[in-house]
Amino acid sequence: MSLTKKILAAAATLPLIAVLAGCAGSAADAEKGTEDNPVKIGVVGASDPYWEVYKKAAADEGIAVDIVDFTEYPQPNPALTEGEIDLNQFQHIVYLAQYNEASGEDLVPVGATAIYPLALYSTKYDSVKDIKEGDTVAIPNDESNLSRALLVLQSAGLVELKDGGSIFSTVDDVDTDKSTVKVTTLEASLTPTSLPDVAAAIINNDFVADAGLTFEDAIAQDDPSDPNALPYVNIFAARAEDKDNETYAKLVKIYQDTKTVTDAVQENSGGTAVFVKTPVEDLQSSLEKVQSDIKAKG
Repeated sequence: MSLTKKILAAAATLPLIAVLAGCAGSAADAEKGTEDNPVKIGVVGASDPYWEVYKKAAADEGIAVDIVDFTEYPQPNPALTEGEIDLNQFQHIVYLAQYNEASGEDLVPVGATAIYPLALYSTKYDSVKDIKEGDTVAIPNDESNLSRALLVLQSAGLVELKDGGSIFSTVDDVDTDKSTVKVTTLEASLTPTSLPDVAAAIINNDFVADAGLTFEDAIAQDDPSDPNALPYVNIFAARAEDKDNETYAKLVKIYQDTKTVTDAVQENSGGTAVFVKTPVEDLQSSLEKVQSDIKAKG
């Protein structure tokens, strides 16, 4: 066969190959959740016992799940964006909105889990009232938890925020003349280890047990029942093209409706979790509003 004929023959096979590749991709999508192709869910704190309970509950419904552990909050969203995982479950709406705006991505909520109070802990004081003027308090430095932490400190009477504070407050908004403590910011996983060096610290729920604390040790916290708390609902997040994925919707329902799972989550949270079944449309609306506010502020 001449070189020209060989090239033409090879080119003629390309459309068929493309069609077959497309069919193979569709088959793979249809089989997502099998033992050979489990749904990969990124979390911060895969060692929490309830994830094994959740995996079993999903398996009982015929869906294989692989829990992928990340050590820091900035990691799971990029991993989801890049397709390294299929879902993640570690963040609230404000955190997701800030990621989307900073990265130009369009990750979406596909289901709600719970609201967890953000709390203040101390190994030096038993009460907020015992904290002395001029003492230092540590808070997480990621934008969403930083502003929420400042609102907790304001509610506890330790700081006063200019203009009353908002989900966009920063340490620059602390009115130092009217506040009793100094505020320092640290990566979220480091606030527990800062306790020997500060009067108190805001510690995310994921790191409370690692610090040798219990949730009952909190000396102040926010109110998850406040209607304004919707932006702090924790969610399952997915890529935008997967927002209507039926398997992922089933996984949300398994989390929400399986008693063994919610019992295990509640035990792990020290009884602090407030479970919610906020409709996905409301979650998305909240996300869009927060993103719009971020754009307006920026």
